[in-house]
Amino acid sequence: MKDYMVRALGYNDQVRAYAVNTTATVQEAQSRHYTWPTASAALGRTMTAGVMMGAMLKGDNSITIKIEGNGPLGPILVDSNAKGEVRGYVTNPQTHLDLNERGKLDVRGVVGTEGSLTVIKDLGMRENFTGQVPLVSGELGEDFTYYFASSEQVPSSVGVGVLVNPDNTILAAGGFIVQLMPGADNSTIDAIEKRLSTIPPISNLIKQGLTPEQILYTILGEENVRILDKLPVAFQCKCSKERFGAAIISLGVTEIQEMIDEDGQAEAQCHFCHETYHFDKQELANFIQKAK
Repeated sequence: MKDYMVRALGYNDQVRAYAVNTTATVQEAQSRHYTWPTASAALGRTMTAGVMMGAMLKGDNSITIKIEGNGPLGPILVDSNAKGEVRGYVTNPQTHLDLNERGKLDVRGVVGTEGSLTVIKDLGMRENFTGQVPLVSGELGEDFTYYFASSEQVPSSVGVGVLVNPDNTILAAGGFIVQLMPGADNSTIDAIEKRLSTIPPISNLIKQGLTPEQILYTILGEENVRILDKLPVAFQCKCSKERFGAAIISLGVTEIQEMIDEDGQAEAQCHFCHETYHFDKQELANFIQKAK
């Protein structure tokens, strides 16, 4: 089954909700970066939150998430947009720790508990919107929950999870975001909090085969959910040979000539998707003419 996300309203439009299966999307990232299990979990959780946050935007707007903790994983960077497209990478993909005290992948250990979560929204305006909060747990679900409450003043619950197979492939990945709309009454809040306290981890729901719709039914109660639409989700990078060529031209004549003199060619690799682009001597010579 291909990954997809649903957007919904609940409790007579007092609640806005999103749920997504990102198993294949996170697998694509794992394959491209050869992430080890705990790194896969951290990257997958961030990509899952990112793709749902991208779905909160419109048109060609996009969002960048950067998590900088004091753990060995290093910074995590994720881009997504309103079309369900997401890409991401971690600085040290071959990072893994022993299971934590609960027998789970130690995401907090690799991310760290001190640092920041930064969200940059490109809304097509002169300046981007930037919100930043300190990390509060390093488990990431709680950190995104805190971001919404602190930076956007929207009471939210964010659940993100990734299960990894013994061979490093992704068994299950997905998440949900439930947000209270202004004026939500106390009985609705109490009902949702009660349900959230009893549901299994989101990755287990995905593993059991629940669809994004069924995940929201589990969290909110089927009778309380009104599905608005479905959106396909996929790992999608926007790099291209043309973009890297333009970047090389921007380096100027001297640096391009050095590439020709020293190596007779050039290679560039995208951080997000690991695609490698090769430029031969003639292409570099053409770039010199354009740089002039």
